[in-house]
Amino acid sequence: QVQLVESGGGLVQAGGSLRLSCAASGRTFSNYAMGWFRQAPGKEREFVAAITWSASSTYYADSVKGRFTISRDNTKNTVYLQMNSLKPEDTAHYYCAAARNRSNKIIVPTMTVSHFYDYWGQGTQATVSS
Repeated sequence: QVQLVESGGGLVQAGGSLRLSCAASGRTFSNYAMGWFRQAPGKEREFVAAITWSASSTYYADSVKGRFTISRDNTKNTVYLQMNSLKPEDTAHYYCAAARNRSNKIIVPTMTVSHFYDYWGQGTQATVSS
């Protein structure tokens, strides 16, 4: 069992930045690929970014490419999502997810879909005002 706890959400103006964190506990963090997803009101959950267990590879949704950066620190059992140049359409509840996987490459589209991931956090809200 892996427990995931997200933090770092909040209210920010368009053009601003937020850094989300996801702290993991319960199992060996380095055995897991990690992903970030988001869900806006009235919309389906969508993929945002993913990172391999070793951080050797990352992948982003087109909508956030060039603005968001996913990273991880396996010594701290934490994955991060740095969000820059935020837009109102980035407003959503953001979730981190873990999948037991030791691939050194992001497998697309497999690792961009919800059912690839075994564990989910409760999420953190990010709101971007215009």
